[in-house]
Amino acid sequence: MEMFYPTIQELVAKTVRKYPNRVAIRLPKIRGHKISYQEITYGRLWEEAGRLALWLSGQLDRGERVAIVSKPSIGWAVAFLGIQRAGAVALPLDAELQTVEIRRILKEAEARVLFCAPQRWEELRGLVDDVPSLQGVYALEGGDEIPSLWDLLPDEVIQAPEAKPDPEELAVLMYTSGTTGDAKGVMLSHRNITSNVLGILETIELGPEDRMVTIVPWYHIYGLTVTLITPLAAGAMVLYTDDYRNLIEIARRVNFTVLVGVPKLFHAIWRRLEENIKATPSRRLLYRLAPKLIGKALKRKLLSPDFRFFVSGGAPLNPRVARGLRRLGLGIIQGYGLTETAPVLTFSTPFARQPGTVGRPLPGVELRIAEPGPDGYGEVLARGPNVMMGYYRNPERTREVLTRDGWFRTGDLGKLDWRGRLYLAGRKKNVIVLESGKNVYPEEVEWELSRIPEVEEVMVYEIEKGGKPGVGALVYPNWELLRQRGITDDDEARDYIWERVKEVQKNLAVFKRIKSKEDLKLVREPFAKSTKQEIKRHLYVKR
Repeated sequence: MEMFYPTIQELVAKTVRKYPNRVAIRLPKIRGHKISYQEITYGRLWEEAGRLALWLSGQLDRGERVAIVSKPSIGWAVAFLGIQRAGAVALPLDAELQTVEIRRILKEAEARVLFCAPQRWEELRGLVDDVPSLQGVYALEGGDEIPSLWDLLPDEVIQAPEAKPDPEELAVLMYTSGTTGDAKGVMLSHRNITSNVLGILETIELGPEDRMVTIVPWYHIYGLTVTLITPLAAGAMVLYTDDYRNLIEIARRVNFTVLVGVPKLFHAIWRRLEENIKATPSRRLLYRLAPKLIGKALKRKLLSPDFRFFVSGGAPLNPRVARGLRRLGLGIIQGYGLTETAPVLTFSTPFARQPGTVGRPLPGVELRIAEPGPDGYGEVLARGPNVMMGYYRNPERTREVLTRDGWFRTGDLGKLDWRGRLYLAGRKKNVIVLESGKNVYPEEVEWELSRIPEVEEVMVYEIEKGGKPGVGALVYPNWELLRQRGITDDDEARDYIWERVKEVQKNLAVFKRIKSKEDLKLVREPFAKSTKQEIKRHLYVKR
C-alpha cells in the first residue's frame, strides 16, 4: 500500500499546535567570555513565516523559486518556512559561493526573490540587473539603509495563506557541486524530505526534551533535513553555531543532548578526550580496566550530564574514532546518504559493535549491491520515497543515475551483510585497480593513515610504478606538532611520517599498502575542498 506523506509545512504545523511557547531555534553570540542568545519560539516562528508567506503570495506564482544565501539565522528559518507556506520552492545556496556562481544558478533556476546575509546585500543587489527573473534582493536582518525580509512583513495577519501543494510537488532545489566543481540542481519534493524526516524519527529517539547542537549549515541537505526540519518536527530545540573553537562550551551551556556534525568535529573531540585520558597514569589504567567509568566522568566534565549521542555524517568517520567513543560509553550514530536521497539512506545504532558499518536502511528505503565482486563490494543502489525527482533541467543526467524502476545509482562502493547492514569502501570513481585485478579503496587506506597524530589530512590515489598501477599518498602534516618534535625540514618530516606509515599499514592487506617512501609526498598547504569539506581530488590527480 502506498504510504501518504505530509508536506513540510504540515509536518511543522503539528509541532506548533502542540508546543507554541517552546523555544524552536537558538543562536549564540559570543562577546569576550559572555555568551548571549538570539532565539525564537515555535509560535513566533510560525507567525513570522505566515506573514512572509502572505507577502510572497502577492509576488509569486505557485512553484516559483526563492533563493537564500546566508549562514543559518532566525531569518533563514523564517524565510524557508515562509517559502513553503506560500507554495513556492526554496533554493538554498552555500553562503560562501562567489557572486559569479550565484548569478549562474539564479539564472538557471529563474529565481524571483533573493534573501541574503546583510553583509552581502551591497555585493548582491546588482543581480537584479543581471538576472532577468529576479525581482528583488533583501537582507535576512534589518539595517538603516538595507531593505530586509522584516520590512516586507505586513503589520498584522488575520489569516496567513496556507498553500497546500501535493506532496509530490517540488519543495527544495538544492545545488551541489561535490568535488569536481560541476554543479547540478537536485529536485526534492515534499515527499522526498518528509519521508526522510519521519524515517529518521522512527529510527532515533528525538523529542521535545532534546536540545540539539549542530555545526552543519542548513544550505546543505544534511543540515536542512537532519538539523532543521527533523528537530522542528520533533518539538526539539536546535542550536546552530559555526564556532568550532567554542563549540563544546556553547553546547555545555545549554546542557545539550545531541550533537550533530561531520567527522572532522568528532576526530577533534576524540583527540581531546584521548589527551585527557593520557594525562595521568591513573587515568590510563582506569581506561584499560573500566573505560565506561572514566567515560562517565569525562561526559560530566567535558560534555553534558544529559548527553545522549553524537550524529556523524557528510563523510566517512574513521572507525578508530567511533570505537574509541563507544568504548567510553559515548554513543555515536553514523549516517550515510547523498543530496539526491534527501539525504539519509542508513543510520547505525549509537553503540554498533560492527566496525565500519554505517547501519541499516531507514524505514521505506531499499538498498541493493550491483555487480558485486569476489569481496562482496559493488555499487550501492537505493530506492525509496526519499529518492529525488531528478536533476533540474537535465533529463540526460537524470537517466544516467535513475533506472526505470526507480533505483538510484549512488556511485559509492559497498556491501551488505546478512543483517542488512551496509559497509562502504569509497567512491566508485576513486577505486585503484591493480594489475592483479585486486581493488584498493583509497578511503580505507586513508582511515589507517589518519591514525597518525602528525597526519592532519591525507589523500590516497593511483600512481604509476614501472608502468603498473600502484598506491600513493599525499599528506598534509600537522606541521606544528612536527615542530614540537624538533622537525622543521621537509625531508626529515617525510622520513618521520614514513616510519609511522609503515607501522599503521600493518593493519592493511599487503597489496593495499604504500610500497616505498618515494610514493609518499608531503604538501605545505591544506587540500582544496568542496563546501562539504571533501577534498577536490581532481586538482591533485590526473587520471
